Amino acid sequence: MDAQTCILTRRSVRQFTDQPVPHELLEDVVALAAYAPSWKNTQISRYLAIEDPAVQNTIAEEYCLAGANNPNIIKGAPLLVAQTFVKDRCCYNRDGTFTTDREDGWQYYDCGIAAQTFCLAARELDIGTCILGIFNADAAGRLLELEGQRAACLIAMGYPEQWKNGPGRKETEELLSFR
Repeated sequence: MDAQTCILTRRSVRQFTDQPVPHELLEDVVALAAYAPSWKNTQISRYLAIEDPAVQNTIAEEYCLAGANNPNIIKGAPLLVAQTFVKDRCCYNRDGTFTTDREDGWQYYDCGIAAQTFCLAARELDIGTCILGIFNADAAGRLLELEGQRAACLIAMGYPEQWKNGPGRKETEELLSFR
């Protein structure tokens, strides 16, 4: 699949078959996601594959915002990946001060780039994904025993029940301006 087709057909998948994602394919996705750019090439993103339905259910039932659709997506996915980042590595000078006025916010920017790269790599392998951000990251971090890391997002993964067309997009003229 060429890059343009991959970008144009990647969608947030919310309904999956029960077919498991082979470990080898997940490893391929992570290997490709490692090529996402990062601040000073710090490569802070990490991925924790959660295959245990009990852990997925705990996250869905106890750590997601009540009323959100995330619990249903998590419970219906054969695989949940916690994208984490190594804390206190990105955006800092050697003396511990921040490099930019965005302070430690750049960590999330790098994670966003890596998460999209991860999802595009999965799409190329016909694996669906949905990036989930509405959850209690601190509580999930304790459950997952994240030492020196913080959860950035959850990514539900699996084979889609069907690939759907996504919603329309804004016109280029609305998104782009020149000075």
